[in-house]
Amino acid sequence: MQLSFKKEGGKRTRIASNLSELRPGEQGVLDRLELPEEIAKRLMELGFVPGHVIEPALSAPGGEPRVYRVDGSEIAIRRETARHLIIRKKQAS
Repeated sequence: MQLSFKKEGGKRTRIASNLSELRPGEQGVLDRLELPEEIAKRLMELGFVPGHVIEPALSAPGGEPRVYRVDGSEIAIRRETARHLIIRKKQAS
């Protein structure tokens, strides 16, 4: 897991996280895919392109897979795969 921190007033603020850490109601902007090329390419064909806004939707009863909304579609992804999709929190507008 890769996290970036920025110090502000002695406190640590999480700037980046992975897709699996997004909570319902949060949105993130995809920064990069840290996956083998063939898997990353397939996810990009499905809309997981750096710069796109992603938000969590539903999940299966056991919590996996989880559905994410991206580029007008809803796509189910396993938690292990979502951990390799690095996001930035979307700034409030």
